Amino acid sequence: MIGLLVDQKEVKELEYLLKREMDEILFDVGDARIDHIVKRAMEERYQILFRLFKRIADPSECSRYIRSKKVNSKKG
Repeated sequence: MIGLLVDQKEVKELEYLLKREMDEILFDVGDARIDHIVKRAMEERYQILFRLFKRIADPSECSRYIRSKKVNSKKG
């Protein structure tokens, strides 16, 4: 485990960077042209970023970025 001391200004900058990156991933995941394997990697990265975000952001901010689990059902 690594410890990190940051002041409030740095926390706000980290929040901004994480939000920006998560928003970009959310936008790209909706693109039908991107391959499923790439989207899965993007989802994994999103989860890592979200876990970091949860550590520094207010719970009200976190709720905006919670992803719901989608159940893939195939009709046959």
